[in-house]
Amino acid sequence: MAEAVKWGERGARINSSSPGIIVTPLAIDEFNGPRGDFYKNMFAKCPVGRPGTADEVANVAELLMEAKGAFITGADFLIDGGATASFFYGPLRPEK
Repeated sequence: MAEAVKWGERGARINSSSPGIIVTPLAIDEFNGPRGDFYKNMFAKCPVGRPGTADEVANVAELLMEAKGAFITGADFLIDGGATASFFYGPLRPEK
């Protein structure tokens, strides 16, 4: 956000994206590895119910780069299918 203010004076917009678990060859190895059950449980309990795709992350980046996103600056886009929200407010919330 601070950089958005600084660079905004020069006419630039600064945003970021924070992808969650995205299907890649490495992620597939993780899904099938020793922590696979952890990931399957996380997907089952998050609002979207699945991992993301590279195209879904690219769609957000495209929005931020094109004219339709011209009024967006100083923002971070969490692209995790609701996993973080579920961790704080839903079934993935740790028990106290």
